[in-house]
Amino acid sequence: MFTPVLRGLVAALLAVLSLTAATPAHAAETLTVAEAVTRLPVSAESRAGYDRDAFRHWTSGDNPSDGCSTRNEVLIAEAVEPPTVGPRCRITGGRWWSYYDQVWVTSASGLDIDHMVPLAESWDSGASAWTAQRREAYANDQGAQTSLVAVTARSNRSKADQDPAQWMPPAAEVHCRYIAEWVGTKLRWSLTADETEVAALRDAAGNCPNQQVTYELAA
Repeated sequence: MFTPVLRGLVAALLAVLSLTAATPAHAAETLTVAEAVTRLPVSAESRAGYDRDAFRHWTSGDNPSDGCSTRNEVLIAEAVEPPTVGPRCRITGGRWWSYYDQVWVTSASGLDIDHMVPLAESWDSGASAWTAQRREAYANDQGAQTSLVAVTARSNRSKADQDPAQWMPPAAEVHCRYIAEWVGTKLRWSLTADETEVAALRDAAGNCPNQQVTYELAA
């Protein structure tokens, strides 16, 4: 049998372990978009050495047992009207809302999965120093709903690898949402922003006093 002292030590240890298990490694934080912009580290960008293949993407997704790639898992998750998912994760039917250009889409083939912060932009902003494994995690990030977004192929290809100083969604009414998701993604992955980008974000945030950014640091 445990002595009273030993029982007390065991109880204290269990309490500490329980507290540690219940405490998330990275707690989510919510800020106004204007405040969030001030949290971005400012640094010059460089695309030297960039190769899209450095980011292994559209892997087996969050649930490898479902037979779906990351792309298809995002399509299924973001569908307003769920599609039919057949053998080998073949998607038919369904309906999606492309918020960049405010368009309904009824065929998965008409959609791209946009990296909110494009792979090339992430490389410029710090991902060039990451391991291959971390770049893969970034390219397939389903841990935040805003990291990957299903939008029309037309709007995604118009955006390409541009930041908000160079491109904003065609639908002006979603600009506040867009910059919040952009800034939140950069903060989630501890990416930097150059001076021109920060200036554009600051100007845009001035028109979005009620827009909030919620982000949680990536593991």
